Amino acid sequence: GISFEIGSCELFGLLGPNGAGQTTTVKMLATLLMPTAGSARIQGYDVVKDANEVRKRIGFIFGGERGLYWRLSGIDNLRYFASLYHVDPQVARQRIPFLLEMVGLKDRGNERVEGYSRGMKQRLGIARGIAVKPEILLLDEPTSALDPISTAKIEELIDELKDDYTIAIVTHNMQQAARVAEKTGFFLNGRMVEFDSTHKIFTNPSDKRTEDYITGRFG
Repeated sequence: GISFEIGSCELFGLLGPNGAGQTTTVKMLATLLMPTAGSARIQGYDVVKDANEVRKRIGFIFGGERGLYWRLSGIDNLRYFASLYHVDPQVARQRIPFLLEMVGLKDRGNERVEGYSRGMKQRLGIARGIAVKPEILLLDEPTSALDPISTAKIEELIDELKDDYTIAIVTHNMQQAARVAEKTGFFLNGRMVEFDSTHKIFTNPSDKRTEDYITGRFG
């Protein structure tokens, strides 16, 4: 029950209650889960048949504090993940200071990640996703369990990235979707019941279940 298309350099929000299917969808696009039916393509490449080509083009950013090696420094994490994607070591060395500054960790790069706050780990996670030189960023709840200040910093960072990357962000937070996404797909029970510009969905939802969710009556 899902069909949608994201254009180049669009910021697309996957919104819905817990368990509705947003993360599953993003993990299939990231080649981490095999679809049971249908097909999906990223820049013309099938996510099953051309998985290696898809992986070259995406940066997948986990929600929470996953996806980093805590006993390594921030710099070593970025260097390691860049090497996994065969980024030239010299290019990585030049790029890493820029990435750390971009995510507000310029002076903390030599510290072990285990000493970072949750918000710092989330920001380093975004830098890790960019370090592999992707064209598309898939973000799975990048502000999960963060305080309002850290959430605002992440959203500011996403806003800075949207001109250079195609971004899909999974969120359960309707205010966040309204703030950052240009288009939104509303998921419910494994189906996408709405897909339109974020402004249109939030001002005039065509599906009663979407309206209930937006107005706080869902569930």
